[in-house]
Amino acid sequence: MTDWHRSTADYWDNKSVMVTGGAGFLGSHLVEELERRGDDVDVFVPRSGEYDLREKEAIQRALQVSDPDVVLHLAATVGGIGANRENPGRYFYENAVMGIELMEQARQFGVEKFTILGTICSYPNHTPVPFSEEDLYDGYPEETNAPYGIAKKALLTQSRAYRKQYDFDSIYLMPVNLYGPRDDFDLETSHVIPAIIRKCVEARERGDDSITAWGTGEPTREFLYVKDAADGVLTATERYDESDPINLGSGREISIRDLIETIVDQTEFDGEVEWDTSKPDGQPRRKLDTSRARERLSWEATTEFEDGLQRTIQWYEVHREEIVDD
Repeated sequence: MTDWHRSTADYWDNKSVMVTGGAGFLGSHLVEELERRGDDVDVFVPRSGEYDLREKEAIQRALQVSDPDVVLHLAATVGGIGANRENPGRYFYENAVMGIELMEQARQFGVEKFTILGTICSYPNHTPVPFSEEDLYDGYPEETNAPYGIAKKALLTQSRAYRKQYDFDSIYLMPVNLYGPRDDFDLETSHVIPAIIRKCVEARERGDDSITAWGTGEPTREFLYVKDAADGVLTATERYDESDPINLGSGREISIRDLIETIVDQTEFDGEVEWDTSKPDGQPRRKLDTSRARERLSWEATTEFEDGLQRTIQWYEVHREEIVDD
């Protein structure tokens, strides 16, 4: 069994921590791990129904209510390729205004540490593989995800500027594509792993002969198990005090075709995969250089991909009646 208690630091003891997006996919796992790590840690999750973090007044109220020592900014408006194509303006505006205003208000409020979750969608479309943090500004992101990626990258510039001018302690982390229990399985907004898991399970139960996948299957991706990601975010917050961005990844690259074949096998779906080549492939390759995380955080992912994938499928099989669309 994987040990999620690798940190022995007492960093979180008696701290007040605000986690934006703490009720979401990564956030829910991170809050659980945070509460395991800290004695008497006070965790505040501003829910969107009460705190619209696109609004300055709502951010100020959240900070006043929680009085945080640390802010972990995970909240984002995000989706898969289809959702990004349909919402470029919304994804740019909401992610930019939310992060920029939150960091400014946190600075004014006197927050001690501010951790920003960026995105590898910020990397240029043809970044040399593996993606190194040094290449982040060497070109324009892949067109489909560019508005989202640029909005999130703006927060890195803000982090560096605020450290220089105000000595504000913020860090910027870029996790690769996440997967795991509690992922988004809505076919309108989900990423490739939960979407294909759902398609395979439903097709298996209906006795369908095939499922449809987008693109050619040729692009490659890297995936990080959600519990590894939560561990990485908290470890970085404890140990890192610079504004240079840090990749968080597993270091393993897999083609979309091989990924889907693995899911087909693990879900025991006997049909064929039909490729809809009229749909976009997205960025050609994604694999991160994770050496900076090893060197500066002494951190590496520990979950084998096939094991994490099986846990994700098992979770979906148990919980799908609760989450499938009406």
